[in-house]
Amino acid sequence: MRDYLKFYINGAWIDPVTPKTLDVTNPATEAVAGRISMGSAADVDAAVKAARAAFASYSQTSVAERVALLEAIINEYKKRYADMAAAITEEMGAPAVLSQKAQAAMGVGHLTTALNVLKDYRFSEQRGTTLLAKEPIGVCGLITPWNWPVNQIACKVAPALAVGCTMVLKPSELSPFSAQIWTEILHAAGVPAGVFNLVNGDGPTVGAALSSHPEVDLVSFTGSTRAGIEVARNAAPTVKRVHQELGGKSPNLILPDLDAAGFQKAVTAGVRGVMNNSGQSCNAPTRMLVPNSRMDEALAAAKAAAEATTVGAPDSGAALGPVISRNQWDKIEGLIAKGIEEGATVVAGGVGKPAGLDTGYYVKPTVLAGVNNQMTVAREEIFGPVLTILGYDTVDEAVAIANDTPYGLAAYVSGADAEATRKVASRLRAGQVNINSAAPDLMAPFGGFKQSGNGREWGEHAFGEFLEVKAVLGYAAKQA
Repeated sequence: MRDYLKFYINGAWIDPVTPKTLDVTNPATEAVAGRISMGSAADVDAAVKAARAAFASYSQTSVAERVALLEAIINEYKKRYADMAAAITEEMGAPAVLSQKAQAAMGVGHLTTALNVLKDYRFSEQRGTTLLAKEPIGVCGLITPWNWPVNQIACKVAPALAVGCTMVLKPSELSPFSAQIWTEILHAAGVPAGVFNLVNGDGPTVGAALSSHPEVDLVSFTGSTRAGIEVARNAAPTVKRVHQELGGKSPNLILPDLDAAGFQKAVTAGVRGVMNNSGQSCNAPTRMLVPNSRMDEALAAAKAAAEATTVGAPDSGAALGPVISRNQWDKIEGLIAKGIEEGATVVAGGVGKPAGLDTGYYVKPTVLAGVNNQMTVAREEIFGPVLTILGYDTVDEAVAIANDTPYGLAAYVSGADAEATRKVASRLRAGQVNINSAAPDLMAPFGGFKQSGNGREWGEHAFGEFLEVKAVLGYAAKQA
């Protein structure tokens, strides 16, 4: 039983202004795994004031000092790696292997990427007699989700620290254990008091107070499009910068020129991409587009891949654990039922829990066929292990269907002809396009078009989110 009842403000663990606790549920067991304190606007104010006071000195630190700090954080993270993985498994129900090899690994990955970018980053350049200087934006409010908890913390905190910002983090109240360990890591690494602060709480209270606070210069939010709109509204009166990484309904185009083996491989990879992390990834390839002439082939491959996907307890060796909460389970089940009601055919999975898993928020790996792009399951982000398969007759039609969505976070395309596949990728309206199941790239910018948000995270592009550009005219004397 974890009791995390203090907030981290100005380099110390302190009690909340008003005591209020929340039980945190392990979604694999439905049992209470721990408690956290729930913050208030007064807690946020104290944290923001600490960050503001610390900004004066931390913003003036040298690159060498910040390099040393990131190196110290990485060293401390590695010491706590097993603790981090265990916390993510407990708070999310993520399979132990996924927590160890993917979830926890992303923390080290983003820290290391930020360190490497910082070493060579140009914070100023001279153009004629004018100096263009990139300076830290100030105090940052960071609001992170539950689905890839330390990934989203690290990809915001690491670049913010690297460029000289100070910050207040509000992690999801559904997955707060990893944020606690992250904070302990930063404290042990010697992050100066006030530079990083942690306040737990919910969106309507702590999130709103953080995004509306006049002393916060930037709010970086990852979560649903609905919540992102509220963050932007709260931020608008103070004209602060708002960075949003929001929802997705990513298309996955399987092109007709693939041979039988390549086609099966692409479909199988697409199914696995949806099922990973129990479908709880904003960039999951949830709309698979296949040629109508090869639909039977696609359905057979998708059915086999889905039915080969094991579901079970985090320590069972199963590929999928539960989804995060009863509310999410109800939403996913309702959308599967809605798809069937609107005419979709169940190829694999369907409503109800998998056999033998009555306790825990488990969902059957589900494939729905006979879907058109106007059905609810093709329009709304399900955020569970549910794939929809849509047919097309021409590549132009496939591209049109792919782009017919309010979202634009990611897109996927598989094809045999490299040039033709690249051309299709160039026509897809998404912030990140993956060709032929390419491996992740932590230096590639991550973010979306349209209602999937604005701004970019990961790698060098993340630095720009936390910087202001200052033009200093007359910095250099004119040449005689």
